[in-house]
Amino acid sequence: MKNIAIGADDAAFAFRDAIVNYLTEHGIAVTDYSSDKRQDANYYPDVAHDVAMAIKQGEHDRGILICGTGIGMAIVANKVPGVRAAQCHDTFSAERARKSNNAQIITLGARVIGTELAKKIVQSWLESEYEGGSSAVKVERIDYYQNQHSKD
Repeated sequence: MKNIAIGADDAAFAFRDAIVNYLTEHGIAVTDYSSDKRQDANYYPDVAHDVAMAIKQGEHDRGILICGTGIGMAIVANKVPGVRAAQCHDTFSAERARKSNNAQIITLGARVIGTELAKKIVQSWLESEYEGGSSAVKVERIDYYQNQHSKD
């Protein structure tokens, strides 16, 4: 069973609820880091950072971040060293995000796609595992550049 972290901002609470229900109906444990669950300010960068850090620290297998477009959440999550977040608005991208790029987090846009498509995207991503192979050297290169810039 997978343990999923999820986080949404105020543009995506109903969308998030549909995804959480979908995951729990399929027996997947979910921890919600959304801004409406927080005691402090309602900022999506804080939510994305918290989920990405939880992934980095091994508290969850994978994470799903949801905002209006998925763009801001992806930008923030990718700031955390060792975390790869991919914005996905179709099933093929979700599959490749995991299989080719070993993305631990996907981001979704509640104002871009509907909840039924989002469920299919999440399913494709969850059913996919990192393949390594010819992609391994490319993921290693991503890590190389991340390490180069962390020295700045």
